[in-house]
Amino acid sequence: MPRTARVTVENGCYHIITRGNQKQFVFLEPYDYEKYISMLTRYKKKYKFKLYSFCLMPNHVHLIIEVSNANLLNKIMGSLNLSYTLYFNLKYHKVGHLWQDRFKSKIIEKSAYLIGCINYIEANPVRASLTSQMKEYRWSSYNLRGFRNNLLDDLFAV
Repeated sequence: MPRTARVTVENGCYHIITRGNQKQFVFLEPYDYEKYISMLTRYKKKYKFKLYSFCLMPNHVHLIIEVSNANLLNKIMGSLNLSYTLYFNLKYHKVGHLWQDRFKSKIIEKSAYLIGCINYIEANPVRASLTSQMKEYRWSSYNLRGFRNNLLDDLFAV
């Protein structure tokens, strides 16, 4: 049975989730998280999308991105997931799929719901008992908020 087509829109904002195959860990040590963030930064520059939030959990990733062109979503995630898989498989002497199925995407409105989604994503490590406070978790956008950086875009910029 064929997959249903992904719904995409011009200037769309998306909550993206990509999970490790069979819920396996995709980040095994701190450098793996750093490598993923480095790749995310590189593809953000290449594809010129906006990134409003991210959280890297041991076995999955959450991103909130906005793309100007609906066709970019698959290119961004395809490039990011493939690059990280190649890195991971080479480093850990693995072969095959790292990610479970294709990434999930949900269109979200740039409204109060977007703020709620960002809060949900950044609180993920607390809900998963990886930390007791969001500010203690190094692998999310929480600690970048309010500081000038090359990764996060300002939600309220015109």
